[in-house]
Amino acid sequence: MQANTAEYDRWNKRYAAPEYIFGEGPNYFLAGCKALLPASGTALAIADGEGRNGVWLAEQGLTVTSLDFSPNGQAKAKVLADKRGVKVNIVEANVHTWDYPENAFDVVVEIFTQFSTPAERAVKWAGMRKALKPGGLMIIQGYSPKQLEYKTGGPGILEQLYTKAMIEAAFAGFHDVKFTEEELEMHEGTSHGGMSAVVGFTGRK
Repeated sequence: MQANTAEYDRWNKRYAAPEYIFGEGPNYFLAGCKALLPASGTALAIADGEGRNGVWLAEQGLTVTSLDFSPNGQAKAKVLADKRGVKVNIVEANVHTWDYPENAFDVVVEIFTQFSTPAERAVKWAGMRKALKPGGLMIIQGYSPKQLEYKTGGPGILEQLYTKAMIEAAFAGFHDVKFTEEELEMHEGTSHGGMSAVVGFTGRK
C-alpha cells in the first residue's frame, strides 16, 4: 500500500510519541482562513497526521475526511476527535496513490505535507484539484526555500519546498487567489518551533 516504505516508517514512528508532536490546535494559517469556510459542507484534510487540522475543521461544522497513511497518527486523531466531541472520517491511504473522488469536497486543506518528491507532488496536487468542487476552497501552507537557512522544520530538501510560482502553476485558473509569504516564529507542538519561512495559498476552483 505504501509507495515509500522509509517515509511511512519514519512518520509512523514519529506519531508513536505520546504527545501530539504538532500540538492539538489547528495550524495558525488554517485558523486564519476561518472566515473563508462555508457554514456547512465537506472538507478533505490531506496527510492530516494526528488530526489537529481535520478535527478543527469538523468543529467549524464541516463533514471532514482525514487522510493519512500512518495508523499511529490516525489513532491519535480519533482520540482528539472524541475529546473535542466531533466526528471525523478517518481514511488510511497514501496521498500519492489514493483514488481522489471528482468534485467531492467544498474545502481541501494541505498543511506542511512536504515529504513528496516533485513527481509525487504533481500527482498529489492533481488529485487535490480533482477532488475540489467547482467554487470550492483550496488552502495550502508549506515551507519556502528560505527555510533551508532556518532549519527549524521541514524536509531540508530544496525540491520539496514550495514557491508561489510552483503553486500558481499547479492551480492555474483558480480565482480569489491570495498568497501569504512570511517569516515568523512558529510554535506548534514540539516539531514546529522557531523562526520559519512559509508560503500560504488560498483560492477557489
